[in-house]
Amino acid sequence: MIRLVLVDDQTLVRRGIRGLLELTQDIQVVGEAADGGEALAVVAATRPDVLLLDVRMPVLDGVEVARRLAAGGQLPPTILLTTFDDDEALLAGMRAGARAFLLKDVTFEALTEAIRAVARGETLILPAVTDRARRGAQHLAPEIESLDRPDPLTPREAEVLRLLAAGWSNREIADAIGTREGTVKNHISSVLSKLGVRDRTRAVLRALELGLL
Repeated sequence: MIRLVLVDDQTLVRRGIRGLLELTQDIQVVGEAADGGEALAVVAATRPDVLLLDVRMPVLDGVEVARRLAAGGQLPPTILLTTFDDDEALLAGMRAGARAFLLKDVTFEALTEAIRAVARGETLILPAVTDRARRGAQHLAPEIESLDRPDPLTPREAEVLRLLAAGWSNREIADAIGTREGTVKNHISSVLSKLGVRDRTRAVLRALELGLL
């Protein structure tokens, strides 16, 4: 059972999402919060497997909640949920450690699959969100600290990175490029090493900043 905390300042939205998730057999909502301050307390009390976190909220926004939880070593696999065309918030959320980014018009099937994916340790960034993040990275480029460019990626590593940014799982990538899942993991490890990052989300962010996607 995937234990989930749901954070959104709109009561009807929370109730609607909770009602839908109750239709599943493997996802249980173990806590709710209406603002960022409550979110910190609920996460600390329940230690969920997944955090579904609205970006725009009173007291503390979703990005700041993720930052504070990460700073305290308490950030669970986190999905940021938003209705806003806010590229800066998405990039900040990626830096804070969020694993997935969804718009609130996402289908129920896509939402539940995202929850299951991040619970498995995967990263899910839908193509539409990647496009927005790319535009945001270009807009913010002058503010990004200059870093040495990494060693060039091989063509296969670049292909794996593109599929990674589209939210594909290791198994899906392996099927797409005709190799084993273990080989994909090796490619991803090499990409992370070359980009100087420690996880898939930061790899996508770094690649966007460098214009590799």
